[in-house]
Amino acid sequence: MKLFKTCLNHSLLVIVFLLAGIPVLAQGSFAIRNARIITVTNGTIERGTIVIKDGKITAVGTSAAVPKDAKVIDGSGLSVYPGMIDSNTVVGLTEVSSVPATVDTTELGDFKANMKALTAVNPNSDVIPVSRMNGVTTVLTCPRGGIIAGQCALINLDGWTPEQMKLLAPAGMHFTYPVMGFGGRGGGFGGGFARGPNDQARQQRDRQVESLKNTIEDAIAYMKAREAAAADKSIPARAIDLGLDALIPVIKGQVPVIMSANGEREIKAAVEFAEKYKLKLIINGGDEATKVAKLLKEKNIPVILGSTLDLPNAEDEAYDIAFSRASELQKAGVRFAFSTGDAAYVRLLPYHAGMAAAFGLPKEEALKGVTIYPAQILGVDKLVGSIEVGKIANLVVTDGDILELRTKVKNMFISGRPVDLSNKHTKLYEKFKDRQ
Repeated sequence: MKLFKTCLNHSLLVIVFLLAGIPVLAQGSFAIRNARIITVTNGTIERGTIVIKDGKITAVGTSAAVPKDAKVIDGSGLSVYPGMIDSNTVVGLTEVSSVPATVDTTELGDFKANMKALTAVNPNSDVIPVSRMNGVTTVLTCPRGGIIAGQCALINLDGWTPEQMKLLAPAGMHFTYPVMGFGGRGGGFGGGFARGPNDQARQQRDRQVESLKNTIEDAIAYMKAREAAAADKSIPARAIDLGLDALIPVIKGQVPVIMSANGEREIKAAVEFAEKYKLKLIINGGDEATKVAKLLKEKNIPVILGSTLDLPNAEDEAYDIAFSRASELQKAGVRFAFSTGDAAYVRLLPYHAGMAAAFGLPKEEALKGVTIYPAQILGVDKLVGSIEVGKIANLVVTDGDILELRTKVKNMFISGRPVDLSNKHTKLYEKFKDRQ
C-alpha cells in the first residue's frame, strides 16, 4: 500500500507539472564502468562500476552488476567524484552584478527572516551552467543585506523550476553580526570609517546588536504565545507575524544560523549570542577563525570559509594567510567547508580547495571540504557528498584530479540525469577560437 501511494503521488505530481506546462525531468538507468572511483568516505576503487537508477546510486564496486537497460559509459582512464558543493553563493539570485535589474539578493530592512532565496532563484540563469563546468553540482544560495538577510536554499544546479532544484530549503538563516564601521567583508552595512571606528561607530554597532537580541527575544515570546493559544483555546490567538514566524525553526534549533562574522571579536560575540539563545551556529567567512579555533572546537561550531584565493587584508599579514587557513583549522579539529561567496566564480571552487592543499591541508581533507564536509555541516550528508549506495546520483567524471586546473570534466550527473556541459563560456570559445 505504501508503494502504491508513493507511485500514485509521483504520478499526480507528473500530471500537475504537465498541466502547468512544466517539463518533467526524465531519470533513467546508467552505468559508469572501468573508472577510478573516489568515494570520499570509503576510500578509492581503482577500477570499478557505479550504477545509477531513478536518480539514486544503486551499486558501487568492482563487481557491481550492470542492468540490461542501462546506458553504459566507459570510464577507462577516467575518475568519478561526488559532485562538489559550494557552501555560500548567490547563484540564481543574480545575473550581472553591475546591472541592478538582474540582482535579486537583497530586500529593504535589517530584519527579513521571512525572505526565501528559493523563491527568487532563476533556473534559466546563464550563471548556472557556467557554475557547473568544473564539477560543482550543488550550491547554498543565500540572501544578502541587513542583520537577518533571510533563508538560504541548498539547490542542485539543474531543473526547470526552483522546486525541482531544491535539495533543502530553508537550509539556514543568514545573519550578519554587526561590526563597527558598518563595513568589512560580509558586514553588509555600507562603507567604513577612513580613520577607524569611533564612538559613533561603536554606538551604532551596539544599537544593532541590541536590535538583534530584541528580535530573537520577540520571536521567543511570539512562539510561546502561539503554543499557548494552540494548547488552550480560551487564550486569544496571536496575529501572524511573518518575520517572527520564520524565526521559530531557528529558535528550536531545526534551522541553523549561518552567521557572517570575520573578525575575532565578532566570532566570539556570535558564539556567545548563539549559546545564550541555544541556536545552532555556523560561522560564515571566518577570516580570523584560526585565532579562536580552540573555542570553535570546544563548542563544535563549523566554519564556512570565505575565499581561499584572496590576498591579505592588511599589509602586515602573511601572504599565505588565506591559503593556509583551512590547514590551521583542520589541525585544530574545527570542521570547515570551502565557498566562493559569489555567483560569477563558483566554477573556481575546486581551486580554492586545491590552493589549501598546496599550503598544508592534506589532499583528502581538501576534497572533503567541497564534498562531504559541507554536506555534514548543512545536514544533508545522507543525501549527497560522497559516492555511496542510496545517495542522490550527483556525480562528476573527469580526466584527472578534480582539484587541479588542467583537469576537464567529461560527464556530469545531477539527480541521476546527464547534464549538458556546454555554457556561455564554451559557446563563446567555439565561436571565436579560429578568429585572428
